[in-house]
Amino acid sequence: MLTGIWLIIALLVAIVIMILLISKFKVHPFISILLISIILGLFVLPIKDIPGTIAAGFGGTMQGIGIVIILGALIGFIVEKTGAALTIADAVVKVVGKKHPELAMMLMGWIVSIPVFCDSGFIILDPIRKSMAKITKKSSVGMAVALSLGLYASHVFIPPTPGPIAAAANVGLADNLLLVVGIGALVSIFALVPAYFFALYIGKKVKVQEDQDDDVNPNAAQEAFDALKASYGKLPNAWLSFAPIIVPILAMSLGTLANVLGWTSPVFGFLGHPILALSLGLIFGIVLLQVTGKLNKFYDITNENLKVVGPILFITAAGGVLGRVISAAGVVDYVKGSADALKVMGILFPFAIAAILKIAQGSSTVAIVTTSAMLGLYTDPASLMTALGFTTPLAAALVVMAIGAGAMTVSHANDSYFWVVTNMSGMTPDQGYKTQTLGTLIEGLGSIIGILLISLIFL
Repeated sequence: MLTGIWLIIALLVAIVIMILLISKFKVHPFISILLISIILGLFVLPIKDIPGTIAAGFGGTMQGIGIVIILGALIGFIVEKTGAALTIADAVVKVVGKKHPELAMMLMGWIVSIPVFCDSGFIILDPIRKSMAKITKKSSVGMAVALSLGLYASHVFIPPTPGPIAAAANVGLADNLLLVVGIGALVSIFALVPAYFFALYIGKKVKVQEDQDDDVNPNAAQEAFDALKASYGKLPNAWLSFAPIIVPILAMSLGTLANVLGWTSPVFGFLGHPILALSLGLIFGIVLLQVTGKLNKFYDITNENLKVVGPILFITAAGGVLGRVISAAGVVDYVKGSADALKVMGILFPFAIAAILKIAQGSSTVAIVTTSAMLGLYTDPASLMTALGFTTPLAAALVVMAIGAGAMTVSHANDSYFWVVTNMSGMTPDQGYKTQTLGTLIEGLGSIIGILLISLIFL
């Protein structure tokens, strides 16, 4: 078995090979991560320990977070399929007003992407963007960038999006999702503020055909949007549309408040557990289906959700295997002996790892899951989290944020989201690099600056 510096070298080589398998040879992340875990295990663990380590890593991860990911994603699917996302968007526009369309786009994207994948969110909200661009005569590109970056912020920072949920579980915060939600909302401010001003700036610099079609009747754009809403049939009201998102957060808040105040009733702890809190959100999602006349589609929506979430679950579990192998190999013991060098990087360490993975293979979710799995539980004395000094719930939550910030830095041609944004907004790939890629860089850097400030104050 390898020890000392050779152990670290083996880990670095394994990560490089994993990135190559995913990005260059197009091997599915689940197979790539699992294969690398087994190969690394052959070099750093006794052979007899490898099967048990793999089983413990896979099963432990699924046990901790599997149901939560499924429920969170299912709520998102229901919000999307019932047209509740459009109602939410309308509500945001009414609050913000059409005098600030870029801000409206950014905020509605940020809210909608809490339960809905950012790719789907952009597709759902793009007709609103086009309609508002024609009505307000503002930059189509600026509004597309604002929408894209608003969606992206909650996608990487705020549960119940699968990436942040998986990261929370991997670092030991599966039962403390409310903390991750709260910190995620705070960090989002540091992402959205520079992103908003960038959207205003780049909208004046980059033009697409849509901006040049001055003869297009604004009424036609509004009619197209009205037709889209009509295609959903009966739309739910705003209160019911927000309920599947807000109710789980309120339930988790009640559980946390009861714990802080010392309330002994088991009901509060029961309802505040993430699985039960999200189950309450799902109940309101079912009410959404009933109100919109789509309850008969619940089975199909659930089935579609499981097909989409399945790969994420398996990637998350494979990441748990890699994390368990790293922990069992004694990597942490070596790191602790030379942790001062890594501690100099502090919160930048998980940011850098996630950014490297994101740039190399394109998927933010894969980057989030893999990086968080490598770091391990903040409560585990044998984890990298402990070796780096991240040993409190707040520190662990900030690590999740740093990983999310790295996983948005940057979106380019190997990212499906890059193509969704550029194609639907009529931009060329070159324009996509000037807008989406540069925008996600600014958003990621703004986020990590905010995370550094928070960590300096509270850690």
